[in-house]
Amino acid sequence: MHGEQGLKLHAPVAAQGTVIGHTRITDVVDKGTDKGALIYCEREVVDKASGRLLATLTQTVFCRADGGFGGAKRDTPALHPIPDRAPDLVCDLPTRPEMALIYRLSGDVNPLHADPEFANQAGFPRPILHGLASMGVAGHAILKSVCGYDPARLTAMSVRFSAPVFPGETLRTEIWRDGAVVSFRLRVKERNAVAIDNGRAAIEG
Repeated sequence: MHGEQGLKLHAPVAAQGTVIGHTRITDVVDKGTDKGALIYCEREVVDKASGRLLATLTQTVFCRADGGFGGAKRDTPALHPIPDRAPDLVCDLPTRPEMALIYRLSGDVNPLHADPEFANQAGFPRPILHGLASMGVAGHAILKSVCGYDPARLTAMSVRFSAPVFPGETLRTEIWRDGAVVSFRLRVKERNAVAIDNGRAAIEG
């Protein structure tokens, strides 16, 4: 299960060109037989022509039934804290009913996001939206509310996925601004469910 995702931008990404991703597993944590395991991954994305590093992506995969294999048991990195005050900004953005089908064009063709029968077998009443698509909506809200739609100002972003989103729901991004650091949380407006928590973004300018 996709648990966490991070993005750090080192250079502007051109509208066209070829990039290469180098992925490695940085750690595996055994949480125990009853708690599963965590796999930490890092991917560096470079421009093929110049070799310039464009972005670093981090991902945490939660393996629910794979703990207890005798691996290291240790504390995991602390989550980014959400400020204990009302949000400074709130941005509501809709999702479209066919959004998960469009997002499949990115290459993630997991049937959980398209096949109603498969989604039902997984315990969901209907297909759910990709976590990265929900993260993209939060990024859109930050660009709109904090960055004046200037993409160069958003240099890093990290999230923890905490609940599914169904295509067609409205996503409310709650935003706290503390200098160059933006904390955020993503709620499903119709159900008041927190879909993304402990969000952190770095803003320039």
